[in-house]
Amino acid sequence: MSRFIELSHPIHAGLVTYPGMPGPVISDYLSREDARGRYAPGTDFQIGRIDLIANTGTYLDTPAHRFEGRGDLTDVPLERVADLPGVLVDATGERAIDAALLQKAATDVTDRAVLVCTGWSRHFGTPAYGDPAAPFLTRDAVEWLVARRPALVGIDSVNIDDVADLTRPAHTGLLDAGIFVVEHLTDLDRLPLDGWKFTAVPPRIAGMGTFTVRAYAVTS
Repeated sequence: MSRFIELSHPIHAGLVTYPGMPGPVISDYLSREDARGRYAPGTDFQIGRIDLIANTGTYLDTPAHRFEGRGDLTDVPLERVADLPGVLVDATGERAIDAALLQKAATDVTDRAVLVCTGWSRHFGTPAYGDPAAPFLTRDAVEWLVARRPALVGIDSVNIDDVADLTRPAHTGLLDAGIFVVEHLTDLDRLPLDGWKFTAVPPRIAGMGTFTVRAYAVTS
C-alpha cells in the first residue's frame, strides 16, 4: 500500500517564510453569518480570502522568476513537477553542498526530483531560519546538476543559494537550464533514499514565476 509523506509547510495568517517579506492575511470574503441572510434557513457557506506574496510557504520557482520573458506558471509541464521518481541527498550538517557530495549521494538524477535534506527546516518560522549560515548549493554543485538534467531540485533551507551571494548562481544556473526549483521543503528526513515519487504542482497563474505548492512524496 502506498504511503503519503507531507513535505510542505502549512500556511497561516502572518507566516513569515523569507525574512523581510510579509506574511499572508487571511480573512472571510463571505462569512457564515453573512451567508445566513442570503440562503434558506440552515444553509450557509464560507468563502475565504487570502492576500499573500508568491514566495510563501513551500513554493516552486519557474524560469520566469529569474529571467524576463521566460516560461511562467502557465508553462509548467505536469510531467516535470508531478509523480517524479525521487532522489534524496542527505546533506545534514553541511553548509556548502558541493558537487562531490551530490555525486557521492546520487548517480542517476536525469528527469528526477533531486531533494537535498539539510535539516534546516527545523528553524522554519523562527529568526534562526534566515541566518546567513543556512545551507545552500555551491556553484559547482549547480554545474553538476545542469549537466545531468534533473526535472527539479528542492531543498529544505531558506534559499537554494548562499544568501550572501547576490549573483544567485543556483537560481541562475538551474532555471536557465529549465530545471525547476522548490524551496522551503520540510520533513525530508522522513524519506528513504529512493523508492518514492515526488509532486509539487503550482496553480496556472499567468504572469507569475513563483507560487506556493503542496509538496509531497508517495512511497510504495
